[in-house]
Amino acid sequence: MKNSRSSRLIHAAKGFTLIELMIVVAVIGILAAIAYPSYQDSIRKSRRADAKSALLELAQFMERNYTLSNRYDQDSGGAAVVLPFTETPKDGTAKYYDLTISASAAQSFTLSAAPKNAQVSDVCGTLSITNTGAKAATGTGQCW
Repeated sequence: MKNSRSSRLIHAAKGFTLIELMIVVAVIGILAAIAYPSYQDSIRKSRRADAKSALLELAQFMERNYTLSNRYDQDSGGAAVVLPFTETPKDGTAKYYDLTISASAAQSFTLSAAPKNAQVSDVCGTLSITNTGAKAATGTGQCW
């Protein structure tokens, strides 16, 4: 009789109770609620860093053009300057910034990166850089 009773206790002790499972689900939910916004913020920052890198690359392109033609708004053949790429990231299908020459004259330029798609909610807004190296953002926060 002792054998059958102890074997029933052993079988009854296996598995999880509903309360234990609910506690685990609640803990996972709390962790996810904390981690997901932080993850999204990191993704926005990495996309912004890619746009800043692209702006700096385009500013170098404009400077190289200036050394050849002695002006920013035209190439050495007299045609209007055309940016080598106009969206970031360069690779992949999803694009998060439009890159433009928002102001260009013979002796000055301003390049801009306007957010689009999922990046529109970024607090920095449109990023820009001028021929003097001045960096600006239309939004708030530490963007550059």
